[in-house]
Amino acid sequence: MAAMDSYQTPLSSRYASKWTGAPSVAYMRAEMSSLFSARRRFSTWRQLWIWLAEAQAELGLAISATALEQMRAHATITAAEMAQAEAEEKKRRHDVMAHVHTFGQVAPAAAGIIHWGATSCYCTDNGDLIFLRDGLALLAPKLARVVHKLARFAAAHAGRPCLAYTHGQPAQLTTVGKRACLWIQDLLMDLRALRRVGGDLRFRGVQGTTGTQASFLAIFDGDAAKVEALDRLVTRKAGFAAAYPVSSQTYSRKVDVEIGNALASFGASCQRIAGDWRHLAMLKEMEEPFEPDQIGSSAMAYKRNPMRSERICSLGRHLANLSKDAADTYAAQWFERTLDDSAIRRIALPEMFLTADILLSTMDNVASGLVVYPAVIQRRITQELPFMATENIIMRLVQLGHSRQDAHEHIRVLSQQAAAVVKLHGGDNDLLDRIRRDAFFAPIVPELDRLLDPATFVGRAPQQVEAFLAPGGEVMTALAPYQHLHHHDDGPNGGAEGGLELDETTELNV
Repeated sequence: MAAMDSYQTPLSSRYASKWTGAPSVAYMRAEMSSLFSARRRFSTWRQLWIWLAEAQAELGLAISATALEQMRAHATITAAEMAQAEAEEKKRRHDVMAHVHTFGQVAPAAAGIIHWGATSCYCTDNGDLIFLRDGLALLAPKLARVVHKLARFAAAHAGRPCLAYTHGQPAQLTTVGKRACLWIQDLLMDLRALRRVGGDLRFRGVQGTTGTQASFLAIFDGDAAKVEALDRLVTRKAGFAAAYPVSSQTYSRKVDVEIGNALASFGASCQRIAGDWRHLAMLKEMEEPFEPDQIGSSAMAYKRNPMRSERICSLGRHLANLSKDAADTYAAQWFERTLDDSAIRRIALPEMFLTADILLSTMDNVASGLVVYPAVIQRRITQELPFMATENIIMRLVQLGHSRQDAHEHIRVLSQQAAAVVKLHGGDNDLLDRIRRDAFFAPIVPELDRLLDPATFVGRAPQQVEAFLAPGGEVMTALAPYQHLHHHDDGPNGGAEGGLELDETTELNV
């Protein structure tokens, strides 16, 4: 059956990135969808069996060199072997044993020792831990790349005044760059969370059916030292620094909760940030990239819909909700293990990582081409700034010897009149014209331009941006572990820090 004749998840068929990273970073070459593919899953099981057999042989068990050679020669499962394993599973109703038998067919010298002493979770759980580790390693640099691009954007607009909004209403001015730093700060929290859960991740190791290692103790005739050595050997071969000190039949599903929560928090950040992008597009102050041949609406040809930001909000919501699957599955486990965790994890774990990867690709695409419209921003400032400047006008009049209360009353009356023009008649804010015509304000009319300079209303926002992005500051410190990924970059402040490549844009499939 052709792919178009059966359901395909949009996470891999429509939205998944085709990421290509620096040649020096092997894991960046792999797509996230490949990481969670059937071939990768079952080939990883084979590699786990190879590591187990190698370690058992190194510790003196009777496993021939020929057996190991045949296993290594067939470490990657073929399409024909996949079909054979599917037929075996249909007969045996057990996926791990189906693959044990299939592997034994192509490595006959090893058929009798494959999976020796192990339980199914030796393959499934250790395999999942490898996928989680590699998935987190793939996500973190992509998130760092998004942060770096937003930092460049923030630096470019550090001093550009714009309206801030509280309660959805115009408030005291901020700058475009300062607002971008708020987005960056949230993403840095997500980057730290991904690094933390990745750093906490361990291997399940060689633990046996209920985590007691009884089967391996029997294999080594009660030699506990060899059982411990076997666990350490396999753990190191898998690339982990340590295994969990205790386990049941599975590694604790609390691990999935921790990772799910970190990814859910990132999904919430995506919704929050893209929500700002959508509102700013609505206000025409800023918008995401819009390609020359892009169509915004099938009916309204003039539309420039923020489809990327809307997609981010949609998929961010999906990612934030997936963590509940992990939490509910962990809570539902009985004693040493129940199998009701299996089917849901096969769906939820890959979807978490695929969705996060797609979000990062889309965030990267948007961050690469955010467009700011200074004239629109200035027009909106001009509409609102006269009201915001009234306190400065009052204070200046008081300095010149006028009564604060008299000044307040005159401003109040003129402000209400100007507001009526805006709200009732759709006119422009004419408060400044009214002030210029009112004799009471004659002493400060020559100073109005200075009193209404937008740059004087942004407080320390430009300096806050500069400090936040400076070498040794939070952003550059957080990005330091990723400086080796690419070979050149001007840095967000135009320096020569080196590291992440900012010139390339992650292309979207659709």
